[in-house]
Amino acid sequence: MCGARCGVQGQTEDLIASLRTAEGMWVEWRRMERPGLKRAQESRLPLYQRTRRFRSYSSWLVPGMIQTPSYTEAALRAIQRRRGLADDVSEAVAARRERQRLLYEGEGRFAFLVEESVLRSGVGGAEVMAEQLDHLKAVGSLPQVSLGVVPMAPDRDRWPAEGFWIFDVAQVNVELISGYLTITQPREVAAYAQAFAELAELAVHGGVRPCADRQGTRLPRVTRVQQRAIGWKRVSSAPYRDSRSSLVFLFEPNRRESAE
Repeated sequence: MCGARCGVQGQTEDLIASLRTAEGMWVEWRRMERPGLKRAQESRLPLYQRTRRFRSYSSWLVPGMIQTPSYTEAALRAIQRRRGLADDVSEAVAARRERQRLLYEGEGRFAFLVEESVLRSGVGGAEVMAEQLDHLKAVGSLPQVSLGVVPMAPDRDRWPAEGFWIFDVAQVNVELISGYLTITQPREVAAYAQAFAELAELAVHGGVRPCADRQGTRLPRVTRVQQRAIGWKRVSSAPYRDSRSSLVFLFEPNRRESAE
């Protein structure tokens, strides 16, 4: 008797969350961005300000919180042109920069995971990506930040997924092709947290180090941009069977956030 009642009561939290969020959990990009890209950036700031534990996984782009201004501008400019939006890209870049201040001035802990393909392809061209790699090195050294890259491999148990943010244990935001999904149902939030933990187990963690391979062999003494070009070439030509060691060329082991 009690078992049946307890089973129903155990679902109450999920049911309440579902009812509260059914109306606003899905927003199309064209609706969110109708007032402009700046407004879309500003609308998310309060959520970031009240969050203490951030987890971000990206299979498309470098996460917005750790992008350089040039990278952000290139990404938002592509969106603005593709969707035919009003040109407020410069203002939107400034709004995202304001949000990034939380990395340095807030009390949060940040864990970022990106797929290796994010570093291979990129946006904005070689110079923008070289600058972005330098920035990842700086961000990865922050005590409140964990930064990891998930290597490409032919035998992964957890394959690449859609990009998502986890805010504490209260909410997940998922970016899809056509819109922006907000998830607050505890069971689903837990599923994304589990996926993040599994991807983190596959990742190489640390900071950008395009100066030596796993055996410690130094790269030729050339300019920084040339070093980046050599690094990208060597990573790109690495065989799949050695993809994890090839990434050590880019990322030296450091730390990763606990899955707890």
